[in-house]
Amino acid sequence: MADSTTHRNPVLSRMTPGRWLALVLVVLAVIFIFQNTATTSISLAWLTIDAALWLVLLVVFAIGWIAGWLLGRRKPD
Repeated sequence: MADSTTHRNPVLSRMTPGRWLALVLVVLAVIFIFQNTATTSISLAWLTIDAALWLVLLVVFAIGWIAGWLLGRRKPD
């Protein structure tokens, strides 16, 4: 006899609308990064670097993600 109870996927049950939105934004950012493959010059103060645009975008995305993670952490009261 088959069990009539439904089994929920634990990963999907933890996905809030905010996490779905974050996942969609990450996927769109990754698509955007890998569609921009030209070489570009980056200037920061006195330093100028020629690099692949996708790599620059990936680094900036990673810095933003780390900053958001650090600022979003809650400290115990």
